[in-house]
Amino acid sequence: MALPATFRKLVCSKLTQHFRDAVSIQTLPMLKPGPQDVLVRNRFTGINASDINKTAGRYNPADKPPFDIGFESVGEVVGVGSEVKHVKVGQGVCFMQNGTFSEYQVLPAKLAIPVPSVQPEHLGLLVSGMTADLSLRECGKIKEGETVLVTAAAGGTGQFAVQYAKQAGCHVIGTCSSDSKAEFLKSLGCDRPINYKTEDLGQVLKKEYPGGVDVVYECVGGDMFHTCLRSLAPRGRLIIIGFVSGYKESQIAAPTIKPNELMGLLAKSTSITGFFLFAFANQWQESFARQAALFAKGAVKVGVDLGKNSEKGAFKGVDGIMDALDYMYSGKSQGKLVVEVNEPLPSPGL
Repeated sequence: MALPATFRKLVCSKLTQHFRDAVSIQTLPMLKPGPQDVLVRNRFTGINASDINKTAGRYNPADKPPFDIGFESVGEVVGVGSEVKHVKVGQGVCFMQNGTFSEYQVLPAKLAIPVPSVQPEHLGLLVSGMTADLSLRECGKIKEGETVLVTAAAGGTGQFAVQYAKQAGCHVIGTCSSDSKAEFLKSLGCDRPINYKTEDLGQVLKKEYPGGVDVVYECVGGDMFHTCLRSLAPRGRLIIIGFVSGYKESQIAAPTIKPNELMGLLAKSTSITGFFLFAFANQWQESFARQAALFAKGAVKVGVDLGKNSEKGAFKGVDGIMDALDYMYSGKSQGKLVVEVNEPLPSPGL
């Protein structure tokens, strides 16, 4: 295919957690891959709550605007370097590489993971799926018969935590913010969805799970964190995946442990563990392969949201990324939130 002379991408041009204020769109000359690189036409890019942490400069003090943003993408290879052997032009690939909020992107060929088809579901198996898979294994150390509580369970990563905990033989509780999300969780096998807008999470846990929960997959922070911490069973493990409720503050609002909670940790020998996906890069390939095999045989579902409940409709193009972030923080998204960066390529001969 003939490539356009230019392409557009979204960059961080100002350090702030207010995403719209932080970003701008640039139009640049078309890229060329180096000998060991590939040029990818991004079809779909994933949206993550932590995108605003990147634009706020919280991950790397060396980030100075302007810099590229976006963590994950799936698309078609449209150019290959002279030394690249494992992928060809026309091949579908997915990858995690900074700068995916772009119509086209050059990346080292070794980072391109071939996929049988270019579909948004493959995005779910990257940041979101790997986070659930690896954190439950490495930090949660979940075992058959345990009770696992997943917060924001109907979100991009929560949906995988629910399924992987069920596959491990656990009883799974999932929090969500609407009845439609509760139904979605039931379709994933969640044993006890809790709509925290209509039920008091702490009271439900105290009444229905008086012995506590063994593992908490915690994404929200704030009051949710404290409720979960108090609800741990003896030797329970709480995994901090994030604290999205505090990301939009000028100074990130991380949960703090209260004195009575600290005594509870001691008395019950419970633990709190943080999980950051990029600290487990040596396990990414294995994790993706494990999940892809499950997805291929229909053993894991990937809920994708392209903006189905958005007043503006489906999110398209780099312009749609800003709307998608607003939508995520409105609490309306369900499943993995995705933006269609480019339209499908025309069929051969058309």
